[in-house]
Amino acid sequence: MSVTATSPRPEPDSGQGVLNLGVRLRHARLARGARLKDVAEAAGCSESLVSKIENNKLQPSLDVLRRLCEALHLTLGELFATPSADENVVQRSGNRVVVDLDPVRRGEGIRLERLVPYSAGHLLQGNIHVVAVGGGSEGLLTHEGEEVGYVIAGTIELQLGDKTYRIEAGDSFCYRSETPHGYRNIGDCEARVIFINTPPTF
Repeated sequence: MSVTATSPRPEPDSGQGVLNLGVRLRHARLARGARLKDVAEAAGCSESLVSKIENNKLQPSLDVLRRLCEALHLTLGELFATPSADENVVQRSGNRVVVDLDPVRRGEGIRLERLVPYSAGHLLQGNIHVVAVGGGSEGLLTHEGEEVGYVIAGTIELQLGDKTYRIEAGDSFCYRSETPHGYRNIGDCEARVIFINTPPTF
């Protein structure tokens, strides 16, 4: 498990396009009448860690965030959902919701720019993964569904099970999400990768 220190996030819907994950996680916990201890035990981490995340004193890695959502019986999509998300047909460049993940442990880390609104009714989930040099996913992930990716810029190494693939700008890939998968930026510049998956599982 790895988390990173960060400065407090802007409040939700502050106009800066960055969601306050700590506030949303705390709200979800309180809405379910759960204690810090309950969530910590279910997610396999300490009460202190959960408290720091809720108070924006630490930012969770993707793996920790997923486990917290599972403990709260949420998907990441539900956590990031906004009341007006289904009305956002067009998302302008520079105005998409941005989620920063683990920015210190893996260089500048990974930043996700939301393409498909996180709300009920969507059959697809899509993000632009902006990956710093040396950055990458935390281990291999598995979940239901299918996903396709397209490298806009840079070079990544995609791992599928026991196989690895070098994928460069202009290349695309597709696989069943039940296959353990992960990626990292092996190039010398920032990589940008579009990931689309169905059903929305995160």
